[in-house]
Amino acid sequence: MERPAWVPRSIDISVPSVSRIYDYYLGGSHNFEVDREAARKAMDFMPGLPKTMQANRAFLRRAVRFAGREGITQFLDIGSGIPTYGNVHEIAQAAVPGAHVVYIDHDPVAVAHSQAVLAGNDTADVATADLRKPQEILASPEVGRLIDLNRPVALLLVAILHFVEDADDPYGAVAELREALAPGSMLILTHASYEGIPVSAERAEGAVDVYKDIRNPLIMRSRDEVARFFEGYDMVEPGLVPMPLWRPESAPEDEDPFAFAGYAGVGRTA
Repeated sequence: MERPAWVPRSIDISVPSVSRIYDYYLGGSHNFEVDREAARKAMDFMPGLPKTMQANRAFLRRAVRFAGREGITQFLDIGSGIPTYGNVHEIAQAAVPGAHVVYIDHDPVAVAHSQAVLAGNDTADVATADLRKPQEILASPEVGRLIDLNRPVALLLVAILHFVEDADDPYGAVAELREALAPGSMLILTHASYEGIPVSAERAEGAVDVYKDIRNPLIMRSRDEVARFFEGYDMVEPGLVPMPLWRPESAPEDEDPFAFAGYAGVGRTA
């Protein structure tokens, strides 16, 4: 397989990548046949997965604009993935000129792409770090340069926590990040769940097994389990709901049933 110039030499392009699979679902071009093959296997069980990912991105755009309207000017996007159209910095800086954005990812491909996209943008940057190590995130030079932790921050954990196993203490990591942020900060979150998927749990588990096979286990949590991530936050209306129901800009009843396969919510600290 020929290695494109945009792929770091250290990356094994024969192994599927969660970031590149997500890019494929969204119609992007930064993926390989190995990624598309894994995506198609998952879609054999859940054919509407692209609709789920599109609903996730649509929620992200609405939530970032909402945060900007509420006076947030700093955005920390952890597990940001490969840049696609409508990136957080594009949305945030359109809503709040001069908004500061830092992307965090541990996937070298995602980081390399973000660096290319952000070249020349003095108010947005990307760092290599892992959600499971919050102190490394907070101590990164990029966060130190662009994020003032004494002022409110929008913390984005969008479609990332379901890739963190309970053994790695995702609740502890989210709490540690919350404690580092100033009052008035927001948590913007989405999470996969068996609840709301328009196929049986047994069939959906086939898609989950695809991720397990590529050594990126997908942890499906219940609504109550997802709600625990918001401890210490006051939920913004309408609370923790299926993604199309969070402050929709179009009629939710027109959405594909697979768009409801996951929860979304925004919380704010007092």
